[in-house]
Amino acid sequence: MLVSPEKGGGVLTNAIPGLERPHKRLFMALLSLSFLCMTFLAYAVWRVSYLGLLEINAYLPLVLGVFFASVVFLTGFGILSMVGAILGLPFLHIFQKQSYTLINLLFPVAIVIGKVFGFNRRRIERSFIEVSNQIIHHRGIKVHAHELLVVTPHCLQLATCPHKITRDPHNCKRCGGCDVGALVNLADEMGFHFFIVTGGTLARQTVKKIRPKAVMAIACERDLTSGIQDVYPLPAVGVLNIRPNGPCFNTHVDIEKVREEIKKFLLDDDAEKKEKDVPEDEGDRQK
Repeated sequence: MLVSPEKGGGVLTNAIPGLERPHKRLFMALLSLSFLCMTFLAYAVWRVSYLGLLEINAYLPLVLGVFFASVVFLTGFGILSMVGAILGLPFLHIFQKQSYTLINLLFPVAIVIGKVFGFNRRRIERSFIEVSNQIIHHRGIKVHAHELLVVTPHCLQLATCPHKITRDPHNCKRCGGCDVGALVNLADEMGFHFFIVTGGTLARQTVKKIRPKAVMAIACERDLTSGIQDVYPLPAVGVLNIRPNGPCFNTHVDIEKVREEIKKFLLDDDAEKKEKDVPEDEGDRQK
């Protein structure tokens, strides 16, 4: 069932047949296979170059072997760290950022392996987004509302709407015909930056202009995947849009899901303000 914007702006993901909940284990399985392929390739390169390196210097094969072994070990440990993060287990802080780097580097290999095994690219991308989101939140990244940028594609706006909102979302009249008004209200309520963009180029320009410390994007699988990788190392999470009318036309988003993801990023500014206000109130009472 699709919830109308007038009733809170939320949209349920089961509004689209076939859009199942993404499974993190799919991308992790493909990532593990990518790791095995990388390990085999490293060994093959070392083995082929062994005799040539030995003729140059007796220690070169050992040096190259140690280098490859170190890369393989760190990569394997990074994958184990990601599995731990998905299971909710703690892992060393120094490997948190490296784990996020790893999933971006091995993603193209995972896509190729997924195709070999007959997995749809969109399904792999959904799993990637789910894993990436959990890794980011597991790192415990917290920012103030004004340091968070939320971007969404223009297809979220009703196609027949005459108001231009790609430069200023507040041009939205909040009629309830689409979810843009609900997002503008949410931005006003919570204090984050909110922009609607027409493509990847404008999205990158917006990030460069705002210079946020974190990004939350609303888009389709392909755009979210490329966007998360484009803004790296800036932490970014994605929320899939919902496409009852097909891609890039009158799309929707689950507003409550957006609110939930934003809350995971934000510091408790209200609590800070209350703590600052307490001494003032006590001082007034003493006076």
